[in-house]
Amino acid sequence: MSAAIFEIRICTSCGLRYPIMQDHTFGARCPQCLGETRVVLKKSIAEEGMVRLRERPDQKKTFTVLLDNIRSAWNVGSIFRSADGFGFDHIYLCGITPTPENEAVRKTSLGAEESVAWSYHKNAVELVERLKVEGWKVFGLEEDKRSKPLTAENYGLGKAVIIVGSEVTGVDPDLLALCDEIYFIPMSGEKRSFNAAIAFGIAAFALSVKNIES
Repeated sequence: MSAAIFEIRICTSCGLRYPIMQDHTFGARCPQCLGETRVVLKKSIAEEGMVRLRERPDQKKTFTVLLDNIRSAWNVGSIFRSADGFGFDHIYLCGITPTPENEAVRKTSLGAEESVAWSYHKNAVELVERLKVEGWKVFGLEEDKRSKPLTAENYGLGKAVIIVGSEVTGVDPDLLALCDEIYFIPMSGEKRSFNAAIAFGIAAFALSVKNIES
């Protein structure tokens, strides 16, 4: 299997240390001062060296995420990339959420839209009603009077869909009413919520940890 080569370079003028893919057009000059640089390390990135968190040949668990009215194409692309990394099977894009047909989504996802199945739906409430009939467990990420702190222990076996709502208005109240459980991510700082893509990454990690343990 082919491997990409990258270099670590140091600028002989300002001392900046930075990585760059080998033979990159701007590799010979410092990106800050345009001074001469020297190579201090070369390394290969081979896919066979990547760590895989889990293998699911028996498909005992199916993980999906529903993005309802996410405005930012950058958030959507980032979620695609995280969904691929955590082994999610499908992404439901609902309402005004941009799809991978949007260039900004593709740019941020770095090709993950090719490895994670996705579908677009105008009405998330109707979609979730159908999923629940099919036996899916529905988890919402939101601050709500029903919310519980998110931990790996929250998740059980079976088919699970995580709902991430609008960056401004949050998860649609009618979607929350359909959720089997609603979780919030505990925070220690002054801000009240995480960026939508970050919040999904945290929830996806908790789900993956539960899968590894079970």
